[in-house]
Amino acid sequence: MDIFFLGTGAGMPAKLRNVTSIAFKLLEERGAVWLFDAGEATQHQILHTSIKPRRIEKIFITHLHGDHIYGLPGLLSSRSFQGGESEITVYGPKGIKEYLHVSLSVSQTYLKYPLKVTEIDEGVIFEDDQFTVEARLLDHGIPSFGYRIVEKDRPGTLLADKLMEAGVQPGPIFRKIKNGEVVTLEDGRVIEPSKFVGPEQKGRVVAILGDTRYCERSILLAKNADLLIHEATFSKGEEKLAYDYFHSTTHQAADIAKQADCKQLYLTHISSRYDRNAWRELVDEAKEIFPNTDIAEDFKEINIPLK
Repeated sequence: MDIFFLGTGAGMPAKLRNVTSIAFKLLEERGAVWLFDAGEATQHQILHTSIKPRRIEKIFITHLHGDHIYGLPGLLSSRSFQGGESEITVYGPKGIKEYLHVSLSVSQTYLKYPLKVTEIDEGVIFEDDQFTVEARLLDHGIPSFGYRIVEKDRPGTLLADKLMEAGVQPGPIFRKIKNGEVVTLEDGRVIEPSKFVGPEQKGRVVAILGDTRYCERSILLAKNADLLIHEATFSKGEEKLAYDYFHSTTHQAADIAKQADCKQLYLTHISSRYDRNAWRELVDEAKEIFPNTDIAEDFKEINIPLK
C-alpha cells in the first residue's frame, strides 16, 4: 500500500507543483490503483511515473472545483488508447455525472471500457471483502468530501515451519489451514488452524480530505488513521484568511491530526505563494502541534506498512 502524489498545489498549476491528484497504489492488495482527484494535466504527471492507467480501478473526486477535476475527461479518454478495458467507477459530489457526460459527449469521446459514475452522499460509499470507503462532507465553498479508507483485518501469517515440523507437507492442506479450516490428516491427527496461524494483521486506515476549513468531520474521518492527508493552503497566523477562503492553515491541519490521534500527517494543496525554501517552514509550523508531519511534493511516494 503506497501513496503517490501526482499533484500537490492549490488553485492552478505552478512550476514546482501541479494541481491536486493522489494515486493510492494497491498493487499488492488488488493489482489496482485508485485516484483521488484529477486536476489539470494529471495524465501528463502519470507519464513520468510507473503508474499504468489501465490499472486505475476507481477515481474519488472530493469536489468540483477545476483544480480537482479538469484533468479527468482527458485521463478517461486517453485510457482507452493505453490498453484500458476494465471498468472504472468515478465517485463524486452531485454534478460529476453531468460534467463527465457533457465533456465526453461534446468532444465525441468513445470509451472502450465501461464507465460507472456514482454521485455520493455521506456514509459508506464502497465496501468489499478488502476495503471500506466512507465519505463525509467538509466545510468548503461548494460541497467537498473527505474520504476514510479502511483496510479490513487480514488473516494471520501461516506458520509453515511449524506445520512442517508437525509432519504436514506444503500443498492444498496449507491453504485450508490458512483459510481457517480444521483439517484431519490421514493418520487421524486433527490440525487446529489457531495453533498454526499467527495473529490477525490489523488493517490500515488512510484519510484523504478535500479542501476544507477546520471542522469536526475532519477529526471523525481521521480518527486513529495511519496517515492523514490534509490541505494546508495557508501558514499559521492566517486563520482569518483561511476561513474567508474556505481553507485551512498548517496549525489547523496539525490540530486535526492531534485530536484524531493519527500516526502521520502529510500537508498538501500548497499555495504557489510559498517557494521551495518556505516549504520546510510550513512543516515546522505544523510540527509545533503534531511532530510527525511532513509535506507532500509532486512525485513523492510513501509506503504505509502493515501494523
